[in-house]
Amino acid sequence: QAKLVESGGGLVQAGGSLRLSCAGSGRTFSSYLMGWFRQAPGQEREFVAAITWSGSRTYYGDSVKGRFTISRDNAKNTVYLQMNSLKPEDTAVYYCAASIRDSYYSGTTRFDYWGQGTQVTVSS
Repeated sequence: QAKLVESGGGLVQAGGSLRLSCAGSGRTFSSYLMGWFRQAPGQEREFVAAITWSGSRTYYGDSVKGRFTISRDNAKNTVYLQMNSLKPEDTAVYYCAASIRDSYYSGTTRFDYWGQGTQVTVSS
């Protein structure tokens, strides 16, 4: 069964960094558009970043531009999210997702596979 598993979350002070990983299993995700989303308590899920299968194009939400970097290693079936200059408002559960239909990201991209999420907490 295909699944995505996130790791790398934790507690960090404001200004610090974390790197999240998302490992795919059960099928090859290397040909899919991959994305990261986050959801804070009481808030809607928010788009964070996405990357095309080749890594040639990346997309970022406005709140993380210039601080977060998405990348992928297709040989390892893994996507990463490097988060720098973290702020308390980055606190959320972070989810990775895969789209098997869309090659490029837009606001209407449908993501078909989702991980279980990893908690990121940024203290002030």
